[in-house]
Amino acid sequence: MKKGRKRPVVIGVSGGSGSGKTTVSRAIFHRLLGNSLTILQQDSYYKDQSNKTMAEREKTNYDHPLAFDTDRLISDIKRLLDYKPIHKPVYDYKKLNRSKKTILQEPRDVIILEGILVLDDERLRDLMDIKIFVDTDDDIRLIRRIRRDTQERGRTLDEVIQQYLKTVRPMYNQFIEPTKRYADIIVPEGGKNQVAIDLLTTKIKQILKEHGDHQILNNIDTTI
Repeated sequence: MKKGRKRPVVIGVSGGSGSGKTTVSRAIFHRLLGNSLTILQQDSYYKDQSNKTMAEREKTNYDHPLAFDTDRLISDIKRLLDYKPIHKPVYDYKKLNRSKKTILQEPRDVIILEGILVLDDERLRDLMDIKIFVDTDDDIRLIRRIRRDTQERGRTLDEVIQQYLKTVRPMYNQFIEPTKRYADIIVPEGGKNQVAIDLLTTKIKQILKEHGDHQILNNIDTTI
């Protein structure tokens, strides 16, 4: 880290697929406009599958921790914490593989890290100043996932339902929901919870101020 620079603030936002974690992340982002900030999606860090056929890629369990290149994600965040740029990978949902393209990401004072399993790895959690879990009912998450995957990712209704039953729901129960215990703040109902987003924004501004004095926030235990 450059001498005299504040340490960037890292905010982890997790929750099941369709929980509203992306909406919460974007809401926080827009409430903090005027600060230097960025959003990193864990989905960008799915492992490269260039050595696999499309049939093999379709069998990949994308809701399992091993589907992600977590080592690269951790390395990239550490670089950003040192105010060094990264080349962020790009994931192609239609090809089910990492694109050859990358995006140059310059360092920012606030890093919002969003994804279903960002709270699963202790090494990632240790880099975060505040950890958020967006908690939404299963049926609502399924409806949102159907809309997103059919409209934005070219999936059929049957494909979405089969994937949900085969991997999404069991992986949520096995890996994602248990990470709720690591959250500092639990937000029910995602982006519709405006009170929660207001309180989160206030808390993050407080952390930014504290980081100006090189202080780190620890052990918040709050459910909004």
